[in-house]
Amino acid sequence: MLKALSVRNYVLIDSLETGFPEGLIIITGQTGAGKSIILGALSLLMGAKADASAIADGADSCVVEGVFSAPGDGALLRLLEENDVEDGGGELTIRRVVNRSGRSRAFINDCPVNLPLLTSVTSRLVDIHSQHQNLALAERQFQLSALDLYAGTGSLLKEYGDAYGRLRDLRSELVEVSGRLERLAAERDYDEARFRRLDAAALRDGELEELEAEQQRLANAEEIKESLCGIEDFFSPRQDEVLSPDSGLRNCIHTLSKLSKYLPEAGPLSERLASVRIELDDISGEISTMNSRLDVPADRLQAVEERLSTLYGLLKSHSCRTIAELIAERDRYSAAMFDTDSLESRKEDLEREVAEASAHLDILASRLHEERVRAASPFSSAIMDSLRFLELDRAVFAVSFSEIPAGPSGKDAVQFLFSADGREPVDLSRCASGGELSRIMLSLKAMMARYTEMPTLVFDEIDSGVSGSAADRMGSMICDMGRDMQVFAITHLPQVAAKGDAHYVVSKSSGADGRVVSKIRLLDGEGRVQELARMLSGSVVTDAAIANARALLG
Repeated sequence: MLKALSVRNYVLIDSLETGFPEGLIIITGQTGAGKSIILGALSLLMGAKADASAIADGADSCVVEGVFSAPGDGALLRLLEENDVEDGGGELTIRRVVNRSGRSRAFINDCPVNLPLLTSVTSRLVDIHSQHQNLALAERQFQLSALDLYAGTGSLLKEYGDAYGRLRDLRSELVEVSGRLERLAAERDYDEARFRRLDAAALRDGELEELEAEQQRLANAEEIKESLCGIEDFFSPRQDEVLSPDSGLRNCIHTLSKLSKYLPEAGPLSERLASVRIELDDISGEISTMNSRLDVPADRLQAVEERLSTLYGLLKSHSCRTIAELIAERDRYSAAMFDTDSLESRKEDLEREVAEASAHLDILASRLHEERVRAASPFSSAIMDSLRFLELDRAVFAVSFSEIPAGPSGKDAVQFLFSADGREPVDLSRCASGGELSRIMLSLKAMMARYTEMPTLVFDEIDSGVSGSAADRMGSMICDMGRDMQVFAITHLPQVAAKGDAHYVVSKSSGADGRVVSKIRLLDGEGRVQELARMLSGSVVTDAAIANARALLG
């Protein structure tokens, strides 16, 4: 139940703080006093869309906070635990803050929460029936939900919903796999040709760089060989009169060795020249080996250039920069070709699973249909009993069924049929007046409240279009509901207002700064008499109205 409500800077409300008891709570006030504003603040607390226009003039933000008592709700406690929100020992403080940018923040027991979680939590705490919701009577989904509550199909409906979701997912995957197979089939010849060309190329990572280097050597082979031969001639001259570097070094080493007898410093120089001669001899050998290896077949250069041309063509054709990328492209085509087999297998599995899931869903839909049909007659009788209590003595209410394609709630489309004068009932949206719709909706809400175990129910002028003794009976029905739950009734009817356990009045006044503000206050005994008298007589409260008000309260 809602124990307390605090509102700051919301539309015409500067500051409002009030507590609420159990039972039936009546809220009245003149038209335009701000009853709908308070209802809007409560809706904001429950997750309604935030709007910066709701912030009072001159304020930077508005705040709505409610304190709820929810002991023993296991599902609610699990929901809070799953989202790491403190349960508060069965008491929840819920706060919503909206700033000028239109952004909002929500908190449960001072823990920040997102709007989906806020909505999930508050939907288990409060049900608001606003004025326009009588129109929901014409909605097939609302009608089906009301019948399901009475039939007690909750667990079966959840099982069906899970099965429906699984079938939907399987069908979605089957469509995706089938589409991929169709695309692969359309592209298969093209992809296979590209794969064959890449596969035939026998690609090897690093080959391109090696071939480019070899091509450079082969293209300049004559110049390289000529240079190497010149270096060899330097080390080993062909003319006898020319002294080779090796012979010259040998002579120098010998001479310095002889001089070392007279010049001791000549000895180390002889040793150093010996090291140089050995190094030069080694270099000469490597140059000779390099020169001998340069002899290649005459057609090698052509073969290298043809291979390079093939690789360059593949790189350009596949928009690749390296051989490694070409290899990856080849492997991708290969995987796509072999993936067809696995996709075909998966498609077969999916087709089998879809058939099995569809058959299982049909079974659940049939069970749902049977439960609903079984409940339809007693459901209709219960609604007719309520309508007769509300002075629709000849009312006829019935439920008709028609089959539709499987959806999230089964294969049933239900239609509420109604007649106010005992004739053959027809679609209630075509024949029920505003007052009759109000009474039908109250009868449904009273029935639904028993099955949902909702702790707090808010009626916003559900009694519109009703007056006299019928209004008195509506008040009695709402009062009966207040014995098992907390019920807020925003009303203009004194017959209903007199039934409340507590009575609050909403009023509008001008502040010291000239701004118009709305306030709510709890009425005491005499204040309640005066408010009922105002509702009975209008702007001028007469003695007769006061006497009538006392009689109603009595």
